[in-house]
Amino acid sequence: MSEAIQVEVPTVGESISEVQIGQWLKAEGDWVNSGEDLVEIETEKASVQIPAPASGFLRNISKQEEEFANVGDVIAAIEPGEKPAETSSGTAKSAATAVNSQTSKPEASGFVMPAAQRLLDEHGLSASQVPARGPGGRLLKEDVLAFVREQKSSPTLPTPPESRSETSLVTNDSVLRSEEIKPLSMLRRTIAARLVEAQQTAALLTTFNEIDMDPVMKIRKKYKDQFLERHGVKLGFMSFFAKAAVEALRRYPAVNAEIRGDDVVYRHYQDIGVAIGGGKGLVVPVLRNVERMSFADVEQSIGNFARQAGENRLQPTDLIGGTFTISNGGVYGSLLSTPIVNPPQSGILGLHSIQQRPVALDGNVVIRPMMYVALTYDHRIVDGREAVGFLKTIKDVIEDPARLFLEL
Repeated sequence: MSEAIQVEVPTVGESISEVQIGQWLKAEGDWVNSGEDLVEIETEKASVQIPAPASGFLRNISKQEEEFANVGDVIAAIEPGEKPAETSSGTAKSAATAVNSQTSKPEASGFVMPAAQRLLDEHGLSASQVPARGPGGRLLKEDVLAFVREQKSSPTLPTPPESRSETSLVTNDSVLRSEEIKPLSMLRRTIAARLVEAQQTAALLTTFNEIDMDPVMKIRKKYKDQFLERHGVKLGFMSFFAKAAVEALRRYPAVNAEIRGDDVVYRHYQDIGVAIGGGKGLVVPVLRNVERMSFADVEQSIGNFARQAGENRLQPTDLIGGTFTISNGGVYGSLLSTPIVNPPQSGILGLHSIQQRPVALDGNVVIRPMMYVALTYDHRIVDGREAVGFLKTIKDVIEDPARLFLEL
């Protein structure tokens, strides 16, 4: 028999020495093809996948979900062998069942992953009660957590089929009074540290304004079909705000600068981070040189980042750098907030929900689609006059988008 090939934690960044094990995408004993993703690992900047170094059977998983490992650690092995004739049932499933007998429990719909089994045991559930939505019909911990949340509104949780004759029931109280202790994820640890750093080292202040979104909404409505047909992507609001931010950053370069020691570094380019909700939480991939991007470039880049974030496939390099950030809390229903600067940046623009509100226009009260916007800035480098002027520029450009093309 050929010698097993080790699966090691790869180098995922110059400054990254520790990672956290995420979701195993294959169970111990599964046949995997060379290059096929085995496991997600989470770094302090992003989630990445470790591919199989060779084809064979997955063996010797030594790190489970949420455990930590160092770069270079061996976390599993690939045992070379002959690919089973049947991969969905029969031979392959029998082989996988034999190997998984100690780490997971086979069910009619697939296999129960170890983290899922622990939650099942904790809540007194059977795997047959919970719909399995993982790859190959595997039951994941996310499936169990979703099932438990759904059942909180029910008077009782159903008991496993094999124990329905028993008088004991799993009640709502046992779910509502349960506790779960788990380590902070690498990403959440980094976010927490950076937010605290921003509060402790920067003199943060927020200024507000409101924008009449009617002009942009009319442009979108008029050209959305042509834009989609030509560029293959929808025309969204973010491209307007990204291009408006470029103009405002040019007029007020301090908002695009950073303090580095006793120096101020002024950038003559605009790398804008865009906050996106991903599979592991909020991430901020960076659009490079937005001043040279078209509306279509911005929308396509954001769409690609959103897909990668949803699949936990953003790379650490996607999140590095950035001279300014835009965060759109409006997609979650936020009416008003004070965003926190992402150090060492000096400013962040917060967008919010668009609401129909009565406003005074030319001496009359009219109903307009209005959005509150907020700029949080580092007062050590940005004066209040500059901050107000920056936000006023955003307002002027969005309310009269022709300025973007006429450079007014």
